[in-house]
Amino acid sequence: MAKLLMSIALCLLLVYVSEARPMRKPFVLHGRVYCDTCRAGFETSATTYIAGARVRIECKDRNSLQLVYSVEGVTDSTGTYKISIADDHGDQMCDAVLVKSPQPDCAKVDPGRDRSRLSLTRSNGLVSDTRFANAMGFMKDEPASGCTQLLKQYQESDD
Repeated sequence: MAKLLMSIALCLLLVYVSEARPMRKPFVLHGRVYCDTCRAGFETSATTYIAGARVRIECKDRNSLQLVYSVEGVTDSTGTYKISIADDHGDQMCDAVLVKSPQPDCAKVDPGRDRSRLSLTRSNGLVSDTRFANAMGFMKDEPASGCTQLLKQYQESDD
């Protein structure tokens, strides 16, 4: 009987210790922020990437939709951000969201490209701690010169 109680106590202690310790390795989220120079609504060969753009990671409770986690990052000279996320958020809805563009002439959020849904859990079969977000973008106030010809290349022909 004493061995049984000791075994149960040891198991409970192991469970408690494993739940209380911090995560071994954080997730690292990679993404890019672009400026839609042609106002096309998608990335083109004329697209530029924005250095110094601010991005926020938001995780909300699935039931109440209340914000439970938030962290911000900034893009580097290539328009790329890398944000470290310490916790597993498998029971939450997480998004990367555009916050601000440092370019005054490219500061309007591109509708539909202002956020990217994320999977920030280890319970999804992914082995790597690296996660990737879809590119998000802002639009130029006025299309750049040469965009008309560029966008004609993207049009489908009905031949």
